[in-house]
Amino acid sequence: MTNLLKDQVLEHASENPPAGRAGTLCISVVVLTFNSERTIAQTLASARHVSDDLHVVDSYSTDRTLEIAASHGAQIVQRPFLHYGDQRNWAIDNLPVRHGWQLHLDADEFLSPQLIDEIERLQQSGFGEADGFYLPRLTRFLGREIRYGGHYPTWHLRLFRNGAGRCESRRYDQHFLLNGRAGRIAAPMIDDIRMSLREWTERHNRWSEAEVDEILNPTREGVISPSLSGSPMQRKRALRALFVRTPLFARSFGFFFYRYFLRLGFLDGVPGLIYNVLQTFWYRFLIDAKLYERRVEQPLPE
Repeated sequence: MTNLLKDQVLEHASENPPAGRAGTLCISVVVLTFNSERTIAQTLASARHVSDDLHVVDSYSTDRTLEIAASHGAQIVQRPFLHYGDQRNWAIDNLPVRHGWQLHLDADEFLSPQLIDEIERLQQSGFGEADGFYLPRLTRFLGREIRYGGHYPTWHLRLFRNGAGRCESRRYDQHFLLNGRAGRIAAPMIDDIRMSLREWTERHNRWSEAEVDEILNPTREGVISPSLSGSPMQRKRALRALFVRTPLFARSFGFFFYRYFLRLGFLDGVPGLIYNVLQTFWYRFLIDAKLYERRVEQPLPE
């Protein structure tokens, strides 16, 4: 996949659905937004090729997000944001979706041309026996696709039959749970990080607070159970459970060494270096520092 992917998907998605396919559209698309004017057009343009029912749940944006979403034919509702799980589950329970399947995207994610083709084929075939599908997410950071360091593919359940999917109620790193049979689609959705590094690090600082709270007081119900032999998300949760049992600070250094050197993260060039230092090392170190701060203030549970 080349760096022309963004232009390709906009060209691909700006075309009207081919004649004869309108009757096969059976997916409603749901996108969460907040001040997403830089990316929402790209997200909706790609989604429009697989759906004629686009919904935006906005958290009171102050930029041009709503104007852009309306120009792409999206139905818009505004609601205060508590956390992703709360917002996604509200959307599942309350949006007047027209179709029997739902595709959930973030405002900076878009469907690659290959993924558009795969979803079109699935719609024509009736989705087979699956109740939901895992999609691989490919991160695009500082203009470069991050393919090494174990960052691709990361699997996310985003496409599911109505009533079969629900989001965890965790404070951070929420994922969808599926009640039914899961399939996988090989073609990726693209997480196109186009915000400034200042905004990106500010968001990670906020997210670190939520993750610290989750570590100290984990959500017990309505969450994915860890299992090394289970789904991609169950395996991720099992590995994370092992990670949080390792010593503070040492684990952030070890994680960076694993990602950047053993998993060849250095092959992604300067953007890969920046991404791994900030996302793999700095963010994990910041969480540990905040856990240590809590320990100084009051003893942590064993």
